[in-house]
Amino acid sequence: MNFPRIVLSSRNKKKIEEIAELMEPQGISLVGVSSFAHVPEVIEDADSFAGNAAKKASEVARQLGEWTIADDSGLCVDALKGAPGIYSARYADAPNPGSLEADECNNQKLLRELADVPTAQRTAYYVCAVALADPQGQIRVATDGRCHGRILREYHGINGFGYDPMFLVPEFHKSFGELSPAVKRHISHRAKAFERAMPQIVRLFETL
Repeated sequence: MNFPRIVLSSRNKKKIEEIAELMEPQGISLVGVSSFAHVPEVIEDADSFAGNAAKKASEVARQLGEWTIADDSGLCVDALKGAPGIYSARYADAPNPGSLEADECNNQKLLRELADVPTAQRTAYYVCAVALADPQGQIRVATDGRCHGRILREYHGINGFGYDPMFLVPEFHKSFGELSPAVKRHISHRAKAFERAMPQIVRLFETL
């Protein structure tokens, strides 16, 4: 069956690649919104991951008249009362959120904030909310996923993006930055959110 292509409401190259790999086994092609130069950035001003994901999906879908999927994800640190949370990409107020430079600023701020926090209290979890909008902008699928771990005191590994090199996954004794993309595709918060979303998307497309 030929499914409609889906636009991903993101310009983050690594995120586009990661989500495309998650959707490919279902025969669904993905294109980043960066392919549409006229589409402006969506202001992420909702008060939750789910709200931001829905807003990004709906606004881009209405502008392009295409099926659009979006995710909003972030890191919640227990010792910081859930921060950086929905502000994960803009935690240090660095320009160009999502860039390597902004990631570095965010990571360094997090390390400073946790400098005096004991290892046992550095627990954290990643959250990912996913929303799929139809070409009219109506949300048709909404899911989320979480991955629990702990914040390290220094970088480990070069894979992934954002806070990945500092996020230890206890079951593997490695950070997201050290785990291979193949492993991360199965255990990450984004993988879990899309694992829930994909069967719903496939069923939805089969009814079109």
